[in-house]
Amino acid sequence: MYLTKEVKEEIFKKHGSSEKDTGSAEGQIALFTHRINHLTEHLKKNRKDFNTERSLVKLVGKRRSLLNYLKKKDIERYRAIVKELKLRK
Repeated sequence: MYLTKEVKEEIFKKHGSSEKDTGSAEGQIALFTHRINHLTEHLKKNRKDFNTERSLVKLVGKRRSLLNYLKKKDIERYRAIVKELKLRK
């Protein structure tokens, strides 16, 4: 499996306040970004996998809504996470 417990803890420790803080918006956005990147690589090899494509679109929507929430609540945290994850060019 590509997403082990250790990988999740590392993501939450790096982007959240601790590895146990799984509810922070930054941690969830980082986790969604990791999963989106993994699914994108899968779809590059398997372009007719429509179930994975649907899952990818749903994940992108979830990440977008979390980013919108963070932008509305605290613009500095939004800018920091976007810069850190390189979501904008």
